[in-house]
Amino acid sequence: MDATTGGTPAIQYHTNIPDQPIAAIVVAAPVSTFQRSQRHCFGDSHPGEFPLAANPSIVLHVLTACNLDPQDLAKLEATCSFFRQPANFSPDFELSISELAAFDMCQKRAIFKPMTAEERQDLKQKCGGSWKLVLRFLLAGEACCRREKSQAIAGPGHSIAVTSMGAVYSFGSNSSGQLGHGNTEEGTTEEEWRPRQIRSLQGIRIIQAAAGAGRTMLISDAGQVYSFGKESFGEGEYGVQGSRLVTTPQLVESLKNIFVVQAAIGNFFTAVLSREGRVYTFSWGSDGKLGHQTDQNDAEPHPLLGALENIPVVQIAAGYCYLLCLACQPSGMSVYSVGCGLGGKLGHGARTDEKYPRLVEQFQLLNLQPAVVAAGAWHAAVVGRDGRVCTWGWGRYGCLGHGNEECESVPKVVEALSNVKAVHVATGDYTTFVVSEDGDVYSFGCGESASLGHNAAAPADGQGNRHANVLGPELVTSLKELNERVVQISLTNSIYWNAHTFALTESGKLYAFGAGDKGQLGVELVDNQTERGNPERVDINLS
Repeated sequence: MDATTGGTPAIQYHTNIPDQPIAAIVVAAPVSTFQRSQRHCFGDSHPGEFPLAANPSIVLHVLTACNLDPQDLAKLEATCSFFRQPANFSPDFELSISELAAFDMCQKRAIFKPMTAEERQDLKQKCGGSWKLVLRFLLAGEACCRREKSQAIAGPGHSIAVTSMGAVYSFGSNSSGQLGHGNTEEGTTEEEWRPRQIRSLQGIRIIQAAAGAGRTMLISDAGQVYSFGKESFGEGEYGVQGSRLVTTPQLVESLKNIFVVQAAIGNFFTAVLSREGRVYTFSWGSDGKLGHQTDQNDAEPHPLLGALENIPVVQIAAGYCYLLCLACQPSGMSVYSVGCGLGGKLGHGARTDEKYPRLVEQFQLLNLQPAVVAAGAWHAAVVGRDGRVCTWGWGRYGCLGHGNEECESVPKVVEALSNVKAVHVATGDYTTFVVSEDGDVYSFGCGESASLGHNAAAPADGQGNRHANVLGPELVTSLKELNERVVQISLTNSIYWNAHTFALTESGKLYAFGAGDKGQLGVELVDNQTERGNPERVDINLS
């Protein structure tokens, strides 16, 4: 396993260390607990601030300075070597060296830094009473949501791009002010294809974005939520439009007291996730569909009740009238689903609705630890920690990747990807993309609007359709030929809009293909074109 520190060579280490006191390995002479407390937390310094490179304990330095997983820390647990903490540090009286290392690494995470001591202890207890479990919770959320990293969102008819520095660009349809530039003008403005920065957000660092039909939501590094476009949080894509349109980013007042790290826009509802792992929803609950009763104009967030009230969630994914939650428990990662069960997309072996979050039990039978979850319009997908991909729900057009169009009411491993270690998955309207750890991209499902990236120049069939459906995973060769490692795929998740797709590379380059009739590709179309079959470079650098 490799571990690299800034400016230093990679350190080769092994976790199968014999069970023996770490103190005996790294401390030449006995040192009192009080002296060690002074050495590691001297003066006004706190864990996360003291210079570990100058620490005589090479094990503590490796544990805290290198890119280790919480499981690595657990394997190096020292049961007889403890570091006493200052009286004003924590209600805990002593920490093992791996717990101290885990806490130090937590200190370096952006959403953990501003938390009070009481909030940190509450999070620790919610995660299972260990700083290693808190670290796992924080790292899992960063990994599956690209938090504080560049990202591109292919919304219904419009697009949002966020740079690694937190600047936001928007382009495409602006009929409801969803681009955030202060207008809703028709004509060239509504179909603006050139990405433009949202100037009113200057000075605010955005870490995550969500796009729905006629609406956009942005999350800042301070946990504040900005929304623009359609005012209502709960109307359907083609429902009655809200009474007011917001054309520039406005702070969502009802969320000011909740530190939000992610937002997801479904049909008839919106969900947000707090840094403590609590899920809140807006609307779509008039008959208790999400565990509470509201109406579509309700602007107040309601905590998701039921099984997840005391289980921290690291990622949420919203589809057509349903919500998936990736939860972090001491026993491992798990998936819960709630909402509409049509097509079997909730994963419980039936097609019935669920008013409260319910555990998807199939992953335990598959011995699969979920790492990333994606909710398409009518189907869902998960990437496991071991790189396996599972899909379930409505299999129309082959979007499940099992070689047919059958529905699957419980998660099923995509056997055609058995030789691929996946790290990312994205789903849309009967379409699925999978990204491997090597940066290769595979897609399957509905080929409409060239959104799969296959058969860009195929001849038209008898119905005039030149984009064939793909029943099993196929390598997107047009992206492979770019010689760029892809790190994120985003595609339109809507049953009413023609789909488009973004591929973001490790170097920050953005490529687009699929439908572009509203300028949502970010590239200019000519000669009456309405789509692009091959990936085209968007004139914006997200690095």
